[in-house]
Amino acid sequence: MFSKEDSRKLRHEFWIGFGKSFPRKWILYDTKIKGFSFKFYFNNKIALVALDLEDHLENRIKYWGKLQSLQNILITEYLHDAVFNETYLLDNEKEISRIYVQLDKKVSIHNKNTWRDVMEFFNENMALFEAFFEDYRDLFEV
Repeated sequence: MFSKEDSRKLRHEFWIGFGKSFPRKWILYDTKIKGFSFKFYFNNKIALVALDLEDHLENRIKYWGKLQSLQNILITEYLHDAVFNETYLLDNEKEISRIYVQLDKKVSIHNKNTWRDVMEFFNENMALFEAFFEDYRDLFEV
């Protein structure tokens, strides 16, 4: 078991290490589209890269329809294991729509032996998500 402080330090160490190992500017929250963001997620059980739609329902529905129309392209040309989840409930009970790719290995942010696999997974899959977004960005801009 790790104390909250030990866990915080490990998380910080992971993200600093990731930034140094794969130094680049990610789009993440800077998509210029309200409620449309890319995220890295890593805890003591899973690692995933996600595209989250977090805006009010009307915009989520609009963007989700556009993403669904591109689902086949995203899966065949970019992220073969992408999961589309129109209704995804976050830990804080907030409902969003999410497309994500999860690392298919047992990992933990508390286990440094799994960090390299997660960092490589993040780098590869976020780059593919961003390439998809850049190729089809014009469909999402107002």
